[in-house]
Amino acid sequence: MGAIVLAYALASFSVIEATGLIFQILNGTGALGIVFVSFYKKAYQPGVLNLIWVLIAVVAIARRFLQ
Repeated sequence: MGAIVLAYALASFSVIEATGLIFQILNGTGALGIVFVSFYKKAYQPGVLNLIWVLIAVVAIARRFLQ
């Protein structure tokens, strides 16, 4: 969760770009951590939501490298 908050804070204060690689990595890794904790605790709704968040980050990162 800390990685997601850090990504949001850095983008909000224009330290990084919201479309940049660092932002996507922070969002993806933070969401992945929430997925693991959510499924471990059998809280599936936040797990599924954050799994979608991870997939969005993976696609955004892949698009950066495929352009």
